[in-house]
Amino acid sequence: MFRISQYMRELAKAEKTGCYPQVCERQARGPVVIWNLIRRCNLTCKHCYALSADHDYVGELSLPEVFTVMDDLKGFGVPALILSGGEPLLRPDIFDISARAREMGFYTGLSTNGTLIDRPLAQRIAQAGFDYVGISLDGLKPTHDKFRRLDGAFDRSLAAVRFLGEFGVKVGLRFTMTAMNAHDLPNLLQLMKDEGANKFYFSHLNYAGRGNIHRDKDAHHQSTRAAMNLLFDRAWADAQAGCMDDYVSGNNDADGPFLLHWVRQHLPQWEAAMAERLTRWGGNASGQMVANIDNLGHVHPDTMWWHHDLGCVRERPFSEIWNDTSDPLMAGLKQHPRPVEGRCAGCKYLAICNGNTRVRAQQLTGNPWFEDPGCYLTDEEVGAASTPFEAPASRSSSSRTSSRITRSRSPETDHA
Repeated sequence: MFRISQYMRELAKAEKTGCYPQVCERQARGPVVIWNLIRRCNLTCKHCYALSADHDYVGELSLPEVFTVMDDLKGFGVPALILSGGEPLLRPDIFDISARAREMGFYTGLSTNGTLIDRPLAQRIAQAGFDYVGISLDGLKPTHDKFRRLDGAFDRSLAAVRFLGEFGVKVGLRFTMTAMNAHDLPNLLQLMKDEGANKFYFSHLNYAGRGNIHRDKDAHHQSTRAAMNLLFDRAWADAQAGCMDDYVSGNNDADGPFLLHWVRQHLPQWEAAMAERLTRWGGNASGQMVANIDNLGHVHPDTMWWHHDLGCVRERPFSEIWNDTSDPLMAGLKQHPRPVEGRCAGCKYLAICNGNTRVRAQQLTGNPWFEDPGCYLTDEEVGAASTPFEAPASRSSSSRTSSRITRSRSPETDHA
């Protein structure tokens, strides 16, 4: 997750004091865990990475099994649990799980579509003491209802935001941008202000994309750049005004270098300090400080790697699975620098973005270390040229076609 507002507040303080602030961040021993406790969902969204449906799924972790895993996570130093699904509020014991998480000292977030939250349930969520509740909105009413495949979904989710606000719950809006909803972003940002939401999480679509493309002319990348500039400008205005609302982004660690370009343009005196700050941030954390456990107990490098199974917590503790680098993918993800190829290998910002989101390259090429097709910076900006991609001969045309789309919901790493 890329904390846009945090960096903007630091820049605002630097402008005020004449010195970039020293930031001491507590380093957790273990990763943030996004836990898909249930796969069932009352919606069938177009961009769901879990491919959920409104029926029960066999073999999901029982409450005693969940508690056993939580004990291991605590001992491993995991600082935060993001309880997700499917729709986690469909799990009957969700409040037992959240209560245990809070008792154990985990930062506890809830990721929900919001459509089930009426006033009584909002009150119960508030009483449960969740640190944060994220609600997905894919646009204004026409767009959102189309994405969620349910008429009235927008009204119900917006009502949930208001009900939670009544009870003092920290609530944020989550938005996954695609070509079909990018036009709604400015209005959603205004909606955030109008409704008093505390946070806006902007998720890049974790799409497989295209191979060797002209990034300076690609419509998707131009739309992404415009969206990020809008978020940067909004966050900078808020920081200058002393507003503590948060804008964060995820699923594209090119946001770090792109912010550095924004600073170079608007506040060049702080470029060197920001470059050092972003290098300490370190970019993509999949397989390092972000982890996923699915509803059956299988562990993945993050929520977008459901097709890559590292092991099951029913067979081995999470802590053992996470530290096992016999899996080539995990070995590479934990390596520094990562063994990236193509223009990523020659990119001057590799120390900032850490090679970006590897799953896009893997979905497109079968090679997780190929250059990330989702990077929206130009070859000139990164100081390296794109590498033409040729599909491996062993892969059939049908497999190449099926790998071009990675289903993606806004991932629940917006945990603070």
